[in-house]
Amino acid sequence: MEYDIAAIVQGYAQGYFLMADEDNVLGWYGSRDRTLIPLDDRFHYPKSLRRVLNQQRFTVAINRDFPSVVEGCANRELTWISPELKEIYWELYQAGWAYSFETWQGDELAGGILGIVIGAAFIGESMFYRIPEGSKVAMVKLVERLRERGFVMFDAQMMNPHLERFGAYRVGDREYQDLLHKALQQKCSLI
Repeated sequence: MEYDIAAIVQGYAQGYFLMADEDNVLGWYGSRDRTLIPLDDRFHYPKSLRRVLNQQRFTVAINRDFPSVVEGCANRELTWISPELKEIYWELYQAGWAYSFETWQGDELAGGILGIVIGAAFIGESMFYRIPEGSKVAMVKLVERLRERGFVMFDAQMMNPHLERFGAYRVGDREYQDLLHKALQQKCSLI
């Protein structure tokens, strides 16, 4: 099946995101409050993770194994990543919109974050790990990368306890739309 990639990117650029329901029916969703990962000094992580980072057990890569990151993100008991959404992510990836930010331990994929880049916005779709700390290291290294590259926002969509540990915070729709508009006025590259 072919998808209208420009229309999908436009949907994300308007603040919506795709999710499948329990019947694998794909739909556009929005939220009155969105979760952002701070790209300033509000970003923090546990001291135990600092030790892991200092040990340099993981290396990072971008798009080294995009399909495996999508599969890793979808591989959970309840998932919003349907087979159709996997195809859409693949087409977004081929068109240069979707990215996998990965951690590796040797030749083994340890974890990763799946996201979409539009302007200076990184829209995080999902994350996973296969090796403990793999996704946490990916989060820290991705934030460093987004800062280096001048990104304006890291949209994590919905809050959870894991994201709170990194300083994630909620914003209302008006603040989110203002920030998204500002991010769309700039062009950033993850690579």
